[in-house]
Amino acid sequence: MSSRSRREWNRFLRFSVVGTIGAVVDFGTFNLLHSFATVASVPASIVSFVAAVTSNFLWNRFWTYPDSRSKPARVQVSQFAIVSAVGLVIRTPLFAWLEGPAIRGAGDFLAAAVQAGVSLPFQVSPGTIGRNLALAAAVGVVLIWNFLANRYWTYSDAP
Repeated sequence: MSSRSRREWNRFLRFSVVGTIGAVVDFGTFNLLHSFATVASVPASIVSFVAAVTSNFLWNRFWTYPDSRSKPARVQVSQFAIVSAVGLVIRTPLFAWLEGPAIRGAGDFLAAAVQAGVSLPFQVSPGTIGRNLALAAAVGVVLIWNFLANRYWTYSDAP
């Protein structure tokens, strides 16, 4: 493996760790807002997205791409914000479109489990499961966009 390939592989691994942290921030914020603060699911999804993007920018700037310093931070923040805004435009309608079917599917699954005599060790609603599944799918789609756009535009100065 060449040194460039190794460097890109390491960046990908770090980007994945940052993405995992961002997902924890995203899902944690979403569930706190929706379940405990009773914020509607789509606005809660938008707020959780912004929290995750903020976390991701900081981690990526200082850890994943520490060699990306020829651009001023304000330029990178602007580029990262534009990429993230496009990601939000992709994510929000996708989440809203998937939410209903995911909730129904989770309800059907839980009903079938109860009918089969399976009991869960915790209480969970079809709404909670469905919303989180819809959010996970939307996050997965936007992850691809964010990685590519940020690597080749926001952090294009990294060797």
